[in-house]
Amino acid sequence: MSGIGRSALVVGVSLMATACGRKGALIYPDMLMPAAPSAVTVLQSGAVVKMSFAIPDKDRAGKPVRDVAGIKISRKAADAEQKDQCRSCMADYTLFSTLYLEHLPTNTQRAGSILFILDGDVSEGYSYSYTIVPFTAGGIQGASATTASVRVVHALPAPQLRVESLPTELRLHATSQSIPEGTTLLGYNLYRWTAVKKRSYQPLNREPISSTADYVDSGLERRVLYSYSARALFKMPSGNVVESAESDVVAGMLADD
Repeated sequence: MSGIGRSALVVGVSLMATACGRKGALIYPDMLMPAAPSAVTVLQSGAVVKMSFAIPDKDRAGKPVRDVAGIKISRKAADAEQKDQCRSCMADYTLFSTLYLEHLPTNTQRAGSILFILDGDVSEGYSYSYTIVPFTAGGIQGASATTASVRVVHALPAPQLRVESLPTELRLHATSQSIPEGTTLLGYNLYRWTAVKKRSYQPLNREPISSTADYVDSGLERRVLYSYSARALFKMPSGNVVESAESDVVAGMLADD
């Protein structure tokens, strides 16, 4: 082929590439599916398992996705003594729950982009793992997140909780009279609700409350009765963190000046 012919061929290919309108790298269809849920946590709380995660707002390519309609959660249960457990072996999982974000069941709560789910169908001596898969309104399934395994033990003893009412704040103090042998007390989680705002699965505190310090709850409304409960956080010999049984409920309102 002559030099003129080769030049014409190059120009022709260039024009075709320009005409197709493609810009930048190709994005494959599987990159358009929702990304896996993030901020996944799972732990035993009393006699149930509580998990939480963030609903994805981006696809696998990092672009915004706004049509996530629900979440499918599958579960694997195994004898805690069973060896060579494989958390990623999908054949061992069965469907636990299909959650539609517009109609969440009673064992589920949403706080912004975070979902909290309680699994009460668990037994002592078994470990549980979960896979969490988002899906869109069009039925497209996203990437999967797999939780760590949680070994369920006998519910750990509840702490004691007291409240002190002051003019501008309520002060709460939790203590544990019984600390199971081999465990380490990490602190406490505090939960709050009112007559018009139901009890949240999300703790009031961001970090565990020290057993030597009061928790000060301020910015409260006057003449509103606030109810509280607490759960102790224990680190088990296995390294797992377990939330204890729930304390008795205490209530208080801001004191008159």
